[in-house]
Amino acid sequence: MGRSIFIKAPARICLFGDHQDYLGLPIIACSINRFINLKARTNKYQILYIKLPDIDSERIIEVSEKFEDLEKGDYFAAGLRVVRRHGVFINTGYDIEISGNIPINAGVSSSSALMVSWIHFLLKAFGTIKQLQPEFIAQLAYEAEVLEHNFPGGKMDQYTIGIGGLIFLNTGTDSKYEKIGNTLEGMVLGESGIGKDTLGVLNNIKSNALKAIEFIKKTDTSFNLEKATLKDFETHKSSLPDALVPYFYAAIQNHIITQRALIELKKTTLNYLLIGDLMNQHHRILKNNLKITIPRIDAMIDAAINAGAYGAKIIGSGGGGCIVALAPVHLQIKISQAIRQAGAKDAYSVKVASGTKIFNE
Repeated sequence: MGRSIFIKAPARICLFGDHQDYLGLPIIACSINRFINLKARTNKYQILYIKLPDIDSERIIEVSEKFEDLEKGDYFAAGLRVVRRHGVFINTGYDIEISGNIPINAGVSSSSALMVSWIHFLLKAFGTIKQLQPEFIAQLAYEAEVLEHNFPGGKMDQYTIGIGGLIFLNTGTDSKYEKIGNTLEGMVLGESGIGKDTLGVLNNIKSNALKAIEFIKKTDTSFNLEKATLKDFETHKSSLPDALVPYFYAAIQNHIITQRALIELKKTTLNYLLIGDLMNQHHRILKNNLKITIPRIDAMIDAAINAGAYGAKIIGSGGGGCIVALAPVHLQIKISQAIRQAGAKDAYSVKVASGTKIFNE
């Protein structure tokens, strides 16, 4: 019969800290119950035969293929390169089918869920000298998706999907995280149906944010973004070119909002009104300072709030993608309908999910 492996990796929602992780600042995110499903069974050949029915595609990889030249966006090849570097020996063929119900190119990390499931499969199928811990899977997925391709993203996506639940993640070099809960009631996901421009938006905002911080450090060598306050913003904004001021403000204020949200989300009884208000504050900065929204996203946000949501925000890099609304549970259906009526491709309730899991062998 051969060996079978079934892995599920969830989508993720960034609740607080969009456009912060590549600055080494913390984020708050959660995995949600939309999944990539990877099913694999050994075959008699020295090939990895990958079927992707959702996009009507397939891929055949010889187990001996080293991929010394990596094509941009070839996640399967990048994953193989990274696990080999960590001592994994690919020596058996598998028939693999990968499918799922995560919206693609929508800001909820379908690509990272694919990468996490692929890394998880490779480590489980071919063994690793290290323990198969969520953090290890997440780190290797980050290396494969971001570092191998020299992409501008951070660690939020891979770590949230690998670990699962609601997490606070320090995105600096240590990647320390804190699990702050397994539930957040009343979330509604709204899909705009407009693909986001991840690399273009990320590169532009990351570049401007880093330029702003470099400017400040030239005049104040002791400046520390992690400890910066709005007083620091007022002190230093005059030394910046006008075009960089919004990026500097966003970096500081979004960090302050994330820290406040952490305090609220760690409480035994959650104040949904306050958490929703913090989401709104965060969204206003993403909209007005970083300018990552588009008219349809703005209409969806307004519709959610007008229908009774505590708060709502765009998710991810921007230029399209999804929103998340935090709603009273009894209003989730009404708010979903309002978001759809505002032009969304779809809107529906989502729940916090566990991280990447093996379901059977």
